[in-house]
Amino acid sequence: MTRHLASRTVPAPTLTIVPATDLGSVAVAKRGNLYLLTDPRGDIRVDGRGLGLYDLDTRILSTSIVRVNGAQPTLLRGPYVEDGADTIQLTNPELRRNPADKRSAAPNLARRELSVTRVRRIDRELREQLTIVNYSATTERLDIELGLGVDMADIFEVRGYQRPERGTLRPIELHEDRVVFGYDGLDGRRRTTTVVLEGAQLEPVQDQAGWPGASVVARWHARLRVGRRLTIRWTVTSATDPPEVSPGPRHRETTPSDLPLIDSDHELLDRTMTRSAADLATLRNDGPGPGEHYLAAGIPWFATLFGRDSLIASLETVAFMPSLAIETLEVLARLQATTDDPWHDAEPGKILHELRTGEMARSGETPHDAYYGSIDSTPLWLILLGEVHAWTGDDGLVDRLWPNALAALAWIDESGDLDGDGFVEYRRRSTRGLLNQGWKDSGDAIRHTDGRQAEGPIALAEVQGYVYAARRSMARLARHRGDTELSDRLESAAADLQVRFDAAFWLPDAAFYAMALDGDKQRVATIGSNVGQALWAGIVPADRAARVAERLFKPDLFSGWGVRTFAAGQPGYNPIGYHTGSIWPHDNALIAAGLKANGAVESANLLAGRLIEAAQWFPDLRLPELFCGFGRDEVGAPVAYPVACSPQAWAAAAPFYLLQTMLGLRPDASARRLELIRPNLPDWLGRITIKGLRVGADSVDLLVHRWRGGTSAEVLGRTGPLEVVIHV
Repeated sequence: MTRHLASRTVPAPTLTIVPATDLGSVAVAKRGNLYLLTDPRGDIRVDGRGLGLYDLDTRILSTSIVRVNGAQPTLLRGPYVEDGADTIQLTNPELRRNPADKRSAAPNLARRELSVTRVRRIDRELREQLTIVNYSATTERLDIELGLGVDMADIFEVRGYQRPERGTLRPIELHEDRVVFGYDGLDGRRRTTTVVLEGAQLEPVQDQAGWPGASVVARWHARLRVGRRLTIRWTVTSATDPPEVSPGPRHRETTPSDLPLIDSDHELLDRTMTRSAADLATLRNDGPGPGEHYLAAGIPWFATLFGRDSLIASLETVAFMPSLAIETLEVLARLQATTDDPWHDAEPGKILHELRTGEMARSGETPHDAYYGSIDSTPLWLILLGEVHAWTGDDGLVDRLWPNALAALAWIDESGDLDGDGFVEYRRRSTRGLLNQGWKDSGDAIRHTDGRQAEGPIALAEVQGYVYAARRSMARLARHRGDTELSDRLESAAADLQVRFDAAFWLPDAAFYAMALDGDKQRVATIGSNVGQALWAGIVPADRAARVAERLFKPDLFSGWGVRTFAAGQPGYNPIGYHTGSIWPHDNALIAAGLKANGAVESANLLAGRLIEAAQWFPDLRLPELFCGFGRDEVGAPVAYPVACSPQAWAAAAPFYLLQTMLGLRPDASARRLELIRPNLPDWLGRITIKGLRVGADSVDLLVHRWRGGTSAEVLGRTGPLEVVIHV
């Protein structure tokens, strides 16, 4: 019989937080605001990968290591997800008892005599179960150990931010059936992690070298007869005092309810779409307010609300999952800035960039408790509002959000234009804010042709495109609402911006546009993918579009897998750089849409095909946040970026936008009309069927297929008087 320890406390050990530098071979599980990063065996180790159990921005479990008879089990199969649970299959290595270990009476054991199955499930808590089946010829003595540790690290600490001081780890409480870890943060909150263990003997770690990162070991001892099984369980929960505001009941749908049925004759595409839908459902967080939900940007670094990321992911999926876009609009509208606050880079009318809930944000070490340092979230919010109305015809939604739209437009005209030149530009005001505030927000992303970092205020090419598209989108909504004066003013402002953009950004010698204008209004003449997004936004004049499209596919920009963020051969180019030569799926999905809209159909299809093909090289056919920009002819396969988020919202959403682009979907729900503008399938795709595609109150079933060298589309069925017009 196992002897339990009496309740007592032991001192908290001194823990070192190892910055994460690599996410290779990390297994991810998430539900709601709780997410788990482990090695493929299911262990949480201190090894530079940021492994742990996280509640939003706080790591509530930093070590969880299973050993059987003193050894790490051998991996047979990594996590397999089914019915909301991850199952990991393990076995034993050859086990030889250490004669010096007086605590273990386990005999020697040949390899692969035990089946070891680890099952984990997340739903507001982590529940784990370890089942061992004895397939040896004799009864076996088993010593099972679970090493546990908690550092309560803030996500910024895990990413490598240095803190002059941090809170205090409390003495560890060992009870009859549980261990309680506590931490008093600098934000005045006490956080606790409780691990409940059935039938375990709990002991403080005596040898930190033998159990790195662990402060408590739970032990189970058993004699397992031939063919019998042993199951042990433990549960991990967390709490905060004072308690967090509850976001309300968790949404339990596995996929958005408005997702139509999408099917093709290409298995890789189907599996990629299924993976993307599942990832988007996984990334849907509870909160930040009661009854609200939003798309988290990505796991692990950005498992919270990011305005830009949620908006772009929503734009990519609005045709198929408008409910996600509506949630995004409403949450960001509620959090729209109303005051001028330099510490948070906030100005009235500006849309949020990043919302953090960890100790560092709450204590004021960073401005990210509500940070607004994004130059593009505001126009993107306006573009999304127009797209949602086009797909849903929801006048009530527009009425509710119209004051927010007017405030956003005012921000563009006033605070967004720092020097009154008609361009929207950024300059950091917060001492802890972002230096670069476009989607390429790393410090080295915007540089001149001689390699110098551009100094602000910086006007980005794609942001002028976003503003152009936002004004045109709001002009259509204003006219729909009967405000012709505002509509005319916005159309005129958009047309004027297009003319001035072309004059200020065009590089005649390069037959391309500059990436940006710097603070001296000098062109940042480096060649990058920014201009592809300007093409998507529609600001590139028709007589320039073909030249821009052609330039995007020169070998220095197009790697063979996608368009690089930064062209090869320029000072600062690095295929492993975050924004200086890598490839981002969402960037390429927007570029493909811009190519298609400007007549470069084959180029758009080429990008779509290469991205879908790239997905097969990544685990679970999941497109990551980004991958390296090595040429296809150099390495033959896409190369993973070492710390890319996976899953990541706008990467998961990219296949849906590629599909929308191929089909040329253009809705007008108010007119009960859907157009297919030059639908064109690439030669690797023979058929796409979509059933239940919603346009306002109506829905339609579509079949698009290749026929005699071209693409044909037909309506299989519809509900309501929806008019479907196919332009070939």
